[in-house]
Amino acid sequence: GMLRLALGGRGFTRVLPCVGNVRKFTGAADPSIGLTDDQREFQEVAKNFADNEMFPHAEKWDGEQIFPKEVLKELANLGFGGIYVSDEFGGTGLTRVDAAVIFEALATACPSTTAYLSIHNMCTWIVDTFGNAQQREKYVPGLASMEKFSSYCLTEPGSGSDAASLSTTAKKSEDGKHFVLNGEKAFISGGGESDVYIVMCRTGGPGPKGISCLLVEKDFPGVSFGKKENKLGWNSQPTRAVVFSDCLVPVENMLGNEGEGFRIAMKALDGGRINIAACSVGGAHACLEMARDHMLVRKQFGQTLSNFQYLQFKLADMAIDLTAARQMVRTAAAKVDANDADKAVYCAMAKRFSTDASYRICDDALQLFGGYGYLKDYHPQRYLRDLRVHQILEGTNEVMRMIVARDLLKE
Repeated sequence: GMLRLALGGRGFTRVLPCVGNVRKFTGAADPSIGLTDDQREFQEVAKNFADNEMFPHAEKWDGEQIFPKEVLKELANLGFGGIYVSDEFGGTGLTRVDAAVIFEALATACPSTTAYLSIHNMCTWIVDTFGNAQQREKYVPGLASMEKFSSYCLTEPGSGSDAASLSTTAKKSEDGKHFVLNGEKAFISGGGESDVYIVMCRTGGPGPKGISCLLVEKDFPGVSFGKKENKLGWNSQPTRAVVFSDCLVPVENMLGNEGEGFRIAMKALDGGRINIAACSVGGAHACLEMARDHMLVRKQFGQTLSNFQYLQFKLADMAIDLTAARQMVRTAAAKVDANDADKAVYCAMAKRFSTDASYRICDDALQLFGGYGYLKDYHPQRYLRDLRVHQILEGTNEVMRMIVARDLLKE
């Protein structure tokens, strides 16, 4: 892929043309603020791919619920299948800040597809970080290249925010060679399409310490799927329940040690929260650009909307909130890169603020479009529907407040 070329010191071969005459934001809403030259290159490659290979199709993917697997494989070919996964078995070996920049750029075209890519990155990272040498060698190359797609399985019908109460069980078989897995996972992104499922299950007693992490392949006996859920947004990726009925999982498919599953799940979600927040920022950035362009051409009362001070101030507030959200995401990502002790609370703050602010920006953009904003022929509504779920998943924004409050009030 091109990124791999770049990392090999040979620089970028510019295969992706620049987009028409779209006026890029500089100044108030510049997405390149504070980036290194390398990060600007990654951003440009991702944004060009988004503009050329994703945006022209995103409306169709949304409307017809198409999962664009070939486009995801092309993204993996650029090195985006395992962005912050070590390069030993095929990852790209970049930082969390790099990843946030890349996901943000891709999400300007389609937050839904980018969000699936970010979840796949999180799963690939779990295998590479907590797997042993054999597991990493067996699974990471196929995941990083996206020959194999992956899903993260924590949530259950009866345990959402209260994740530690999960009830999917894994018991050793009589010959000791397998875990026998029973239970149901809910709202699984990629469910039914993915090849690899990272499953949190109970191997011990109640609470977080009884949870372990198993890698389950789609064709293991006893794996089945619920119906494809009909969702408000995120329509370019399938969501299904994943059901395990006496599913046989080889004991060598445990990732990490027994009882480590909850810790693995939470560490992964720190990164996941940054990624999903970055997807929100990208979607909001696209909506801000559309709102600005609309204000410059739409006329009422004999002048363009850009002449009305109320709307000027609205646009200014959108840009200010967007910039704050972007900086919070990158600060949290830098904390994870530095492995700071307080990284989890910064991830929580960034996720809460950025997903809320970005959704509001999409809603304000829709309002600026007036009646047109309510039509599916115009884009803000698609971003609004996609970004709504970012306030719910990978830890609800209420749980993010719990994490922050607990940190502030600890004795």
